[in-house]
Amino acid sequence: MKRRELSAELCAALKRLRLGQLIATLPERILLAEKQELGLEPLLLMVLTDEIQRRDSAAEVRRAEQAGLDPEMRLERWDKTAKITYDKELFRELCSLRFLEEKRHVTMLGPVGVGKTFMANVLGHLACQQGHEVKMVRADRMLHTLKKSRFDGSHEAELRKLLVVDLLIVDDFGMEEMKEEESRDIYEVMVERTGKRSMVVTSNRDTAEWVSKFEEALMAQSALDRYVNNAYDLVIEGESYRPRQKPRRNEEGRKKE
Repeated sequence: MKRRELSAELCAALKRLRLGQLIATLPERILLAEKQELGLEPLLLMVLTDEIQRRDSAAEVRRAEQAGLDPEMRLERWDKTAKITYDKELFRELCSLRFLEEKRHVTMLGPVGVGKTFMANVLGHLACQQGHEVKMVRADRMLHTLKKSRFDGSHEAELRKLLVVDLLIVDDFGMEEMKEEESRDIYEVMVERTGKRSMVVTSNRDTAEWVSKFEEALMAQSALDRYVNNAYDLVIEGESYRPRQKPRRNEEGRKKE
């Protein structure tokens, strides 16, 4: 069946209504509707559904980029053959994002390279798919940004960015000891978010070791008592996952050259 061409007037009207993306697919949809003898209303629904899906997909990509998520670390790219052990039932539950609805936290613990960052990204992408605002940041970079913000008067604004997002993912927490101001910032984030908005924290150290990373023990105990008792714990053990992400030479491609 010959491809139908849209009139210039229709194309102009679609663009004016910010529906210009429909121009590429509308002719095919019209032909399909004619072939299946669909009425005007089913055709209109089909076309508008296409546009809704396109906008939802674009919004999800935009949210993930703004969140700082790795585009490669998505659930469908997770290697299930990885030689690591973790509570798979708990991870499936976390992927349902009910912990977000419950305003609970998630702590991912395990040695270097077992996939904690990957799993945290997975939860971030799933949250973006459902329209949530997400921010992922490495702990040391977050603290460095907050420290610098004290010098230019933007500390409150930077802190607020960490408090208002639906899901805050803090990667590699507890690697280094924190100074007084850094300890106070972490205290503020943990206390203010607990019971209000969720966090995902990855760490190579058990939560019992986090206390020693704070400048002041009492502040640490106060923050961690709130955070730890509101968090699901996902412990991951086994071999490093990173060799599975190592780039490989494409043998198929080289044979064709």
